[in-house]
Amino acid sequence: MAVTERCMSGILCLIDDPLFDEIMKYALIIPDGCADEPQASLDGKTPLQAAHVPHMDAVATAGEVGQTDNVPESMPSGSDVGTMSLFGYDPLVYHTGRAPLEAAAQGIELSADDWAIRCNLVTVSEGRMQSFTAGQIPNDLGAHLVGLMQQACCGDPHWKFHPGVSYRNLLLYRSRDGKAPFAEDTFSVPPHDITDQPIAEYLPMGSGACDLRALMEKSVEIFAADELNQSRREGDELPATQIWLWGQGRRPALTPFVDRFGVESAVITAVDLLRGIGRLLGWDVVEVEGATGYIDTDYAAKGRSAIETLKSKDFVVVHVEATDEASHEGDAEEKVKALEQIDAHIVGPVHEYLRSQGDYRLLVCPDHPTFLRTKTHSHGYVPFAMCGTDVPKDSAESYDEIVAASTGLTLDEGHRLMNRFFARG
Repeated sequence: MAVTERCMSGILCLIDDPLFDEIMKYALIIPDGCADEPQASLDGKTPLQAAHVPHMDAVATAGEVGQTDNVPESMPSGSDVGTMSLFGYDPLVYHTGRAPLEAAAQGIELSADDWAIRCNLVTVSEGRMQSFTAGQIPNDLGAHLVGLMQQACCGDPHWKFHPGVSYRNLLLYRSRDGKAPFAEDTFSVPPHDITDQPIAEYLPMGSGACDLRALMEKSVEIFAADELNQSRREGDELPATQIWLWGQGRRPALTPFVDRFGVESAVITAVDLLRGIGRLLGWDVVEVEGATGYIDTDYAAKGRSAIETLKSKDFVVVHVEATDEASHEGDAEEKVKALEQIDAHIVGPVHEYLRSQGDYRLLVCPDHPTFLRTKTHSHGYVPFAMCGTDVPKDSAESYDEIVAASTGLTLDEGHRLMNRFFARG
């Protein structure tokens, strides 16, 4: 078919490309953080090797397998950087911080000098990060605690707390036509990167850090005095002991995806970060009942939704957080189970549907490694498998880190994978 692209005048026009003579459908499936190391508990295999994933292996057998580095060494590893790269946007050019992406997911507009900051509800015990989710704190209690923080800041018009989902919340600094205290040197650390570690050396530093630390300290007293929060102890559940502020940044400027690749797209995810990137790229965000962003997510519902979405969209992205969450908990068995669920209920049905519709391409690739050993996001290569129309076939017969490293297909700049996927050189 003809593909729409935006000419220099800004008007959508048609271009000819022999690859698009027929209607083409595309799907990208992201098992977040699934890349890992060999595990003694899995007989020396990685979770991908240990998992029964015949549909991922079928993608590998039908096309090509390689490895890509989605997170530049100079940047912190996380889904904000990794997925931006995976979607074809060089994070060294486009990335400004994680929190502004999540603000976009909530429909929050940022002015040029405003800043968004990620606000986790966490549990710190004896100076160590015991839980970066405050024991998966319920939504209603999380919103209650965030509301208490807003009340505490009601005398300062610059600060605005926004409740999100469970432990994931946002703090905004509204500049009010003034200059924000933050700068590029403002340093913060994701709480999921310091599980079980002392927090003292990971507190915010640099420009504006004193403001962030003051709010974090204020939350300790507020949360300790709240009866609803402390009542969680009666059920052997963790209360939130404080907020943790990180991932600050200003509004990014992302070129719409349709302008770059000529396809109408949608994303299926239960994570605000991915919703935000999707909205900034001009994608539809598809909400799926039962999608939780955790290991109890409804995999089959996501698979069904992907197929339904492909009936009206050229390209669908299915993001699954469960593999990443299992790594953060250091649970190899759950990580293997999550991979098998993704394979059975998403990769398999989506691939079958695509093949029944004619020309297509299917890509399976995580955003970054998340090691069970460290319980945190890591730098390094992740494996990808791609198959479909005009995708060359290599000798790979399975999908895992070891095979991907052996094929000789390596992309040192992960943002180039999307060009390969859409045959853009």
